Amino acid sequence: MSAVPQPTISLPTPNLNSIPNPTTLLKTLSSSHSLAHFKQVHAHILRSTHSPSHSLILKLLSSPSLPYSLSIFSHLPHPLPSLSTPFLRHLSRSSKPEFAFFVYQRLRNEGIPIDRFAFPPLLKAASRVGWLAEGKEIHGFGFKSGFHSDPFVQTGLMVMYVGCGRLPEARLVFDKMSYRDIVAWRIMIDGYCQSELFDDALELFEEMKRANIEADKFVLSGILSACARAGNLDCGKAIHDYIIQKELVIDAHLRCALVTMYASCGCMDMAQQLYDQMKPKNVVVSTAMVSGYSRLGRVKDARLIFDQMVEKDLVSWSAMISGYAESDQPQEALRLFKELQILGIRPDQVTMLSVISACANLGVLDKAKWIHVYADKNGFGGSLRINNALIDMYAKCGSLERARNVFGKMTSRNVISWTGMINAFAIHGDANNALRYFQKMKEARVEPNGVTFVGVLYACSHAGLVEDGRKIFASMINEHNITPKHEHYGCMVDLLGRANLLREAVEIVETMPFAPNVVIWGSLMSACQIHGETELGEFTAKRVLELEPDHDGALVLLSNIYAKERKWQNVGDLRQLMKERGISKERGCSRIELNNEVHEFLVADRNHKQAYEIYEKLNEVVCRLKLDGYAPNTGCVLVDLEEEEKREVVLWHSEKLALCYGLINGAKGSCIRIVKNLRVCEDCHTFLKLVSKVYRREIIVRDRTRFHHYRDGVCSCRDYW
Repeated sequence: MSAVPQPTISLPTPNLNSIPNPTTLLKTLSSSHSLAHFKQVHAHILRSTHSPSHSLILKLLSSPSLPYSLSIFSHLPHPLPSLSTPFLRHLSRSSKPEFAFFVYQRLRNEGIPIDRFAFPPLLKAASRVGWLAEGKEIHGFGFKSGFHSDPFVQTGLMVMYVGCGRLPEARLVFDKMSYRDIVAWRIMIDGYCQSELFDDALELFEEMKRANIEADKFVLSGILSACARAGNLDCGKAIHDYIIQKELVIDAHLRCALVTMYASCGCMDMAQQLYDQMKPKNVVVSTAMVSGYSRLGRVKDARLIFDQMVEKDLVSWSAMISGYAESDQPQEALRLFKELQILGIRPDQVTMLSVISACANLGVLDKAKWIHVYADKNGFGGSLRINNALIDMYAKCGSLERARNVFGKMTSRNVISWTGMINAFAIHGDANNALRYFQKMKEARVEPNGVTFVGVLYACSHAGLVEDGRKIFASMINEHNITPKHEHYGCMVDLLGRANLLREAVEIVETMPFAPNVVIWGSLMSACQIHGETELGEFTAKRVLELEPDHDGALVLLSNIYAKERKWQNVGDLRQLMKERGISKERGCSRIELNNEVHEFLVADRNHKQAYEIYEKLNEVVCRLKLDGYAPNTGCVLVDLEEEEKREVVLWHSEKLALCYGLINGAKGSCIRIVKNLRVCEDCHTFLKLVSKVYRREIIVRDRTRFHHYRDGVCSCRDYW
């Protein structure tokens, strides 16, 4: 071990006061908390004609100043283990555990005896500061000293190796132990849990049971934590059964672990039952409940728990904000973030990522700009993860330019950064730039991953670049050694299907190395719908329903196919089936933001406060567009209605209502931005192109899968969507 300079400190000069007896000095030291007082007592001891007692020296070594204690120790002639070992224990638990090695160095250099009880505190000190090299030296010294089979030393070695992240070495020590007490098992299990090796932790627990070692609440809590983080409900239930079978007392600590496990595994009924039995309910377990409900999309239940919490920390707020963001309630997430600001709680990176995600889902550019400014002002601007999220946010809010600006200013970029920009270009229909950035990524020696290839193939698919898509798919396998997954085959089926190469798309589905999933059959089904292939469309819809009987898209497509063929009895039967199962076609919904307020419209919506003006404006717009040759396309209305009724249904689509609201209230010549939850229909697509030309307005629409930029009567998708 390399020599470490010891801290130096001057010892006091004795004063001339009378010297108290040793008992009085010991009592005085015990009640002393300041270094000045310690020094004064120390001075009395130095003046005394009697040798200080063992207990008096130990008390001196526990002074308020660690450097002062070390200085005292350095002046002790040939200290025996009865002094050095307790001092090592004291240092290993202190705020400066590395000071224990000053003591160890002196003992080794001067050949002073070191007993077996000195090894655990030394190894603990090495563990706390992560000094693996020093820990290994102590391991070697212990072996030479004949302590390698001592259970105290072996346990200390396990602590050191686990603390330094060396699980294989810790396991080797564990396996060589002739006797393993519950502490040894706990250390090894906790080590696996800390390193997220949950399967190893669970396997070791099973081995522990086979060895007839009774688990204590600390081991059980650790295992339950492993089950929670691994999402292993079966194992978690088995642990719960074990606790009941052994009639162990379920204290607050263990109950908290059980609730967290059930909540993390999505078993909320059991989690709620145990949670209700807890009094009081701490912030950790309540946050676990909020997260558990949120993951299942049960945000109302999550909010109920959240609102009942007496005490909330930043993790609680982040969990609730994340719950709203991931449950397609971005406006609620942003409202809650506003509340957090009012309370003066500063968000961390996790909170900011949830807020940025919520803003991306909302798709409102003004809110995105505000979030970006807030992130920069609060010191998040240099974070790689935040910048990656901002690229995604701006792309989904319709501003490729701002996404590129964030990317351009980044001092470091990883595969997520490049993939984010490629995906941004892809969803905006800019396949050329998506391919260009893919090439630049490789030139920058950043290895693309499976997600990157999904983005590039998606770009090719939505631009009709069939040959480019084929080459990229082949390069993924041959050049980058990435095995295609369902999502990559899905992109290829979508690419070929959109290009009306349905026979080739079917061949891919039939020759895939695994069974096609709902997404792949769905891609083929959508292609059939676009190109009017009713026979193949009916076949693919039925394949989808075999895998997912309540798939609303497949049921609606079948209904539409029958409607086109005017098989109204079949249409009625399907709709009755959907009614009985509680399945309904997702209603079209569009939103637009003006003056920091988001306005939502449904099909034929009459609930808006400006409904009368909106429909008047719609009539005006339709009249003007008809002069340019517009005629409502009723082909997409597949219900048994009169032609006039069909025209009304088409004209009352949600994006048309949102557009008219924007024309009424938006600044003259400003860009109108709309977010739609479904694919834009053919009639709305034509309608929006004509409005952009006649009213000389740029219109940006984000639908379910991509962006449409309408300008001067032309759409960025080139009518290929």
